[in-house]
Amino acid sequence: MRGVLAASLCYFLWGLFPVYWKELVEIDAVELIAHRHVWSLAFLLLLIWLQGDFSAVGAAVRSRRSLAIHFVSASLLTLNWLVYVWGVSHGQVVECSLGYFLVPLVNVMAGRFVLHEHLRRLQWLAITLAAGGVLLMMVLAGRPPWIALALAGSWGAYSLMRKQSPLGSVTGLTVETLLLTPFAAGFLLWLNQRGTGALGRVDLHTHVLILISGIVTAVPLVLFAYGARRIRLSTLGLLQYLAPTVQFALGVWLYHEPFSRGRAMGFALIWAGLALYSADNLLVQRSRRPA
Repeated sequence: MRGVLAASLCYFLWGLFPVYWKELVEIDAVELIAHRHVWSLAFLLLLIWLQGDFSAVGAAVRSRRSLAIHFVSASLLTLNWLVYVWGVSHGQVVECSLGYFLVPLVNVMAGRFVLHEHLRRLQWLAITLAAGGVLLMMVLAGRPPWIALALAGSWGAYSLMRKQSPLGSVTGLTVETLLLTPFAAGFLLWLNQRGTGALGRVDLHTHVLILISGIVTAVPLVLFAYGARRIRLSTLGLLQYLAPTVQFALGVWLYHEPFSRGRAMGFALIWAGLALYSADNLLVQRSRRPA
């Protein structure tokens, strides 16, 4: 029960992220991501110290292969964060939620075409429905939902890279953040020298929000790591839809973003695909349970 509560709280907090980033809408997205790297590293190093797990971080840093894997995964994660923060700050919370609804199906496609995994019939049907939903929205809007596709693609690629790493959620994120923080810190120092950086030039409320970005980033991951070790993978897979659902609700009912009939039809096809995907996973888990 504690595992379910931890994982649910993790995804619920991720779903509330737009509320946090909306408070920082006046600051450039690139600067925000740089701050997120710097202050996340400070908080993550504290967590690693409390866990006594510096040996795993040290081993990862000493390995060339590990450095290469985590540098690529860190770059993909940074791209995902950047697109997400930019989308939220430009009034595209609904499209951001679409991106994370698509992630499970993108992972299935990556498993088929990159890892050459076998797909079951319902999985193919789920992917077809989701692709139809994206195509419908693209035709009706006259443009592809590039924010959603960028989020889903970057997170799917990040997931593939993280599969190559034996490190846990917190330790892996620490190594990734450690590799890119020198660039982020250098960028922030450059902004400060130019007189355009946020620190020292914004109000107290904004300063506090910037400085707690590390806590905002790391706390859901700690909850995720706790929950993932204690509940079944199929349960975790169903709970992951909580985050984009909360984001979607915020976009439509709190921020009153436009949600046309055509976009609703596209979402309906994608949700139908997700329902089939989830049903297929549950059926497979149930058939394997006696074994």
